[in-house]
Amino acid sequence: MRFSLFCFRACSRKFINRRAHVLIESCMASSASSLSPLATDFGVRGSVLAYLKLEGLAVAGLAAVLYAHLGASWWLFVAVWLVPDLSMLGYLAGSCWGARIYNVVHSYVLPIALGLTALLLHAQALLPLALIWANHIGVDRMLGYGLKYSNGFGWTHLGKLGKKNVSTAAE
Repeated sequence: MRFSLFCFRACSRKFINRRAHVLIESCMASSASSLSPLATDFGVRGSVLAYLKLEGLAVAGLAAVLYAHLGASWWLFVAVWLVPDLSMLGYLAGSCWGARIYNVVHSYVLPIALGLTALLLHAQALLPLALIWANHIGVDRMLGYGLKYSNGFGWTHLGKLGKKNVSTAAE
């Protein structure tokens, strides 16, 4: 017992020390702090990133299949699909507010709540909107557009958007 507690403390201390600049300097839109220019190893990588993108594909596919099963208009799907991206207008109030608003709209919580509300209240018009919203979020995640940090639009929980630095990719 004593040995395992020692190992846990040693491992957690090593993890915290290695990632301290990322853990301390950044948070999901709770402040306008900025990441160090040297902090290139944030976000998920490897198989975890692949699983998160696959999860986005699964959600997008399921939402599209359920939408088709509802028999709702595909013109409605096309017309409403980009509406969640209007949350990017929050960045006009600053990167911290922009990230907060974007994250609220691009979380699965609200479309699930809307879908459950539609089912419980028998509000048939709301269910297609919830499925379109969930599909949008799933496609975003599949493409690597994750929840935003307050550092700017390109800083996401899935990694930095844009071209990868060649020297960083080689390391």
